Amino acid sequence: MRFMAERFHVIVEQGRDGYLLSEVVELPGCHTQAKTQDELMTRTKEAIVLYLDAKKTVPRVRFLGLQQVEV
Repeated sequence: MRFMAERFHVIVEQGRDGYLLSEVVELPGCHTQAKTQDELMTRTKEAIVLYLDAKKTVPRVRFLGLQQVEV
């Protein structure tokens, strides 16, 4: 069980089927989907808790920022 709150960066996208998708940047493979933003955030929090509980040592990625490139 976790006692201290931690902050994570979440990328939110909309899939072709209209579902919203979330991916937690710092936790490789931690993602979920839902129909609404509220449901997505609830499911994302649940996914994070399950991910952290399942992995005793978490290989975290350090989020540095988000950029766009034009090609």
